[in-house]
Amino acid sequence: MKPAPFDYVAPRTVAEACSILTDAGGGATVIAGGQTLMPLLNLRMSQPFVLVDINAIAGFRDVTRVDGGTRVGPGIRQADALKNATLSRHVPALVRALGHVGHHQTRNRGTVGGSVALGEPAAEMPATAVALGASIEIASTRGTRTLAARDFYIGPYMTALEPDELVTGIFYPDWGDGHRVVFGEVAQRPGDFALTGVVGALALDGAIITRAGLAWFAMGPTPLAMQQAEAAIAGKALEDVDATALADLAMAGTAPFDDHHASAEYRRTVGRRLFVRTLNGALKQEHAA
Repeated sequence: MKPAPFDYVAPRTVAEACSILTDAGGGATVIAGGQTLMPLLNLRMSQPFVLVDINAIAGFRDVTRVDGGTRVGPGIRQADALKNATLSRHVPALVRALGHVGHHQTRNRGTVGGSVALGEPAAEMPATAVALGASIEIASTRGTRTLAARDFYIGPYMTALEPDELVTGIFYPDWGDGHRVVFGEVAQRPGDFALTGVVGALALDGAIITRAGLAWFAMGPTPLAMQQAEAAIAGKALEDVDATALADLAMAGTAPFDDHHASAEYRRTVGRRLFVRTLNGALKQEHAA
């Protein structure tokens, strides 16, 4: 099939892009990598009047160190982010998760910001933003705002982003030298969406966990922060953490679903085991991030 007719524009500034989105009155769709959008257009499941290509906007592929963290431009290709030295040094959980996003070919086009903004419940990037306490920078003709990733996702493919708004950056706060990366997922094949997944980080002061950020993906309608497990881990020594005992707290608030890939019961059973195995692996890392 072919897409329904639409106008194509390629703004060169954030202000120009926001003006186009406002003038479209909800009839515009933003494209960066297009790995999700293009199939939807071809199937006519998405029929925008205007397609707004943000690839020409200056700075949208930059990764910069800012006070207290790392700012990632929404247009950076996933393949480029995987090789970025700043991200490897300061946001290793993001890089670890990126290695499981799609395939080599799709990562050459797919963007970090596109995945974060889409909010696929089984995708790695939205859950990583939630786990790490990332903030989403948003602009429109009405001004700018910053929203915590934990408040950004409100339902399956539903976010707090208004039709006239544009994601202009993602800020990942520092977790400190020596922090531990938490990541694990189960998928039918490499590159497939996860059937269940865990991502996060543990900040350390010596052998004491000072802060924990943990999230599920593919375990509910949105990426889900493990708030009870995070609170229970904080303040404990690495050797005192019992991952098996924490599993019930980690599972609190999950709402796995049945689909043609796996049942909700499978996701609950495997997710619990994955949490225990993944957390134990992070606790025993010989070399911290």
